[in-house]
Formats: sequence, structure tokens, C-alpha cells
Amino acid sequence: MPSQSLDAFLRSLAKGDPAAAYYFHGPEDLLKDEALRALLDRVLDPTLRDFNLDQRGAGQLDADALFALCTTLPMMADRRVVVLREIEALKRKPKVRGALLNYLARPAPDTVLVLIQGVNEESEDKEIARAAVTVACQPLSEDRVRKWLERRAKGLGLELPEEAALHLVRAAGGELASLAAELEKLAALPPGEPLTAERVGELVGVRHGETIFDWRDAVMEDRTGPAVHLIGLLLDQPGNSGVKLAGLLGTTLVGVGLARSYTDRDQRGRALDDAVFRAIQRCRVFGLLSWSEEKSRWIRWAPTWPAKRVTGALRAVLAADTALKGTTISDERGILTDLVLRMATSAKAAA
Repeated sequence: MPSQSLDAFLRSLAKGDPAAAYYFHGPEDLLKDEALRALLDRVLDPTLRDFNLDQRGAGQLDADALFALCTTLPMMADRRVVVLREIEALKRKPKVRGALLNYLARPAPDTVLVLIQGVNEESEDKEIARAAVTVACQPLSEDRVRKWLERRAKGLGLELPEEAALHLVRAAGGELASLAAELEKLAALPPGEPLTAERVGELVGVRHGETIFDWRDAVMEDRTGPAVHLIGLLLDQPGNSGVKLAGLLGTTLVGVGLARSYTDRDQRGRALDDAVFRAIQRCRVFGLLSWSEEKSRWIRWAPTWPAKRVTGALRAVLAADTALKGTTISDERGILTDLVLRMATSAKAAA
């Protein structure tokens, strides 16, 4: 069946009866949990949920147990829900996998089967996807992360000013699990404490102006001193690593190179804006700022990043990434510092 986004899945739940089987996959476990929670709220009566909900690890079942689990009748309800997690484990159990595919061909009318794939398995299971409603739980763009954050904060009784919410998103690099943990901390504060961007920065340990995006901007704008200074601060922040910083820089360089290629073909103004924005949409670039902000930055930086400089910088990032993956944490600062200095040298060569 065609793959749906999480938003499309939530809309479909509100419109009609649930499907016989769902397949959740993708790198965002938190979104899978939200999708499951929405499905359970839609299908099961809260007072009878314990009687009509079974959750198991797929790798723990044999073929007979799987069939029995999926065909058990609901108790005092129209439907029951069966959740099988880590279904990628069935690749090592062909008999159980065969039993699952046979069941999906003729599912029980009063069972809703939910198949959840772990984050360590990146590729979609084509056979299962053809037999179930597939929901791709992919990383969100910054705009959607901010909407997700707003909804999550309201659920916790928090009111975050726009500037504070924006800083929190950028401090966490858009990672939903990190954002959820930080919101739990903020919710534990005494009621009435104002949550300004500065206060949020103090509480999450990432001050305003010290996010990975501030570092990236400094590198791309040839502000070498601030870029080198920020490296140590960023590596001390939870969730950051040298590989993550190098990856952010590499993705940005590809985007700036794209914008430069359009300008080299004499695209200007609205035509340039539209071309770069469409490219971001087409590639579905995640882990950056909002697509509109990224587009503006790439176009603004393009004049100082000719193709030859972009190519050289990408080679330097690749070398740094390789070194970072083969070194100890104590050497990350030195590798990144060397990368920033190489980028500064490339600026002089380009000039």
C-alpha cells in the first residue's frame, strides 16, 4: 500500500474505520509512539484497554503463537489491537515471517495489527508494506518540529514564547527525543517562572548564540575565531559529536554549492529563490533550519563559495569525518579546529 506521512495517517483515523494492519517504520521512534497512541485512543475503549491490547516483541513468537495472538476474539468490544515491535527480527525467522504474511493476506476482521520496525533497520520492508497501511515516521523539518514542540508543550501545561521555543529547537538540533526530555525538565519548574530564551538556554545547557547552527554560520561566513571558540562548547553539550558537526557542515556545503550553480547560470531574484527552495523540498532536507531560512542562507553565502571552493571544502569535510569516526573523543576538537582552519585557508585561495 502507498506510504503515508504521520499527518496523513492521523487525518485518516479521524475519517473512518481503522485498517486491519498498520506498519510503522523510520528513524523517529517518538513519532511511532505518537501514532500508536492515537490509534489506541481511536480504536479501544479506555475502560477495556487492558483486555484488548497485546504488545509483544516479534522475535519472541513462533508461528502458532503469532496466529493465535492475531485471531483471538476481543472481549466486550468490537476490536482488539495487537502490537508487534522490532519486526525486522522476523528476517531471521522465516517460518514466523511466512505466517505473518499469510495472516496479512487474510486478516481477522476484529483485530487491528500494528507492526513497528526498530530504528536500526533503515529500509522499508517491501512485502509488509504491500499488505499493510504504511506510515513513514521520518525526521521533521524545523517548521514542523516547532509545531510538534508547541503541541507537546501545551500537553504539559507549558507556554513557551516564540523566541524560547526557537532556541530550544535549535539547541536540541531538532531531535524529538531530546526535545521531549527538555520539555519534561521545564514542566517540573515552579509554576509562573518566565521561560525566556536566555532562561531556557541556562536550563538546557545551551546558551543563546552557542548552538550548532551558530557554529555552522560562523564557518560559512569565514568568522574563524568564533567558529574555533565554539567547538569546545559544542562538544561539551549533550547529544553533540564531531561527526554530527561535520555532517551539518557537509550538508550545508552541498546546498550552497547548489545555490552557486544556479547563480552561475544567471538565475537571480525570485527565480533563484524558487529554484533553491524547490530543490530543498524535492530532497526533503532535514536536520537544518526551516527550509525558508536555509534557502536564504545558501543564496546569501553563494557569492563567496565558488564551485572550486565548495569542492575543496567537501573533500576536507570528508577527510575530517573519516578521521572522526576512527579516533577518540579527546581528538575531536583538534580535528574540527583543523577543518575550520582549512576552510578559512580556502577562502583566501578563492579570493
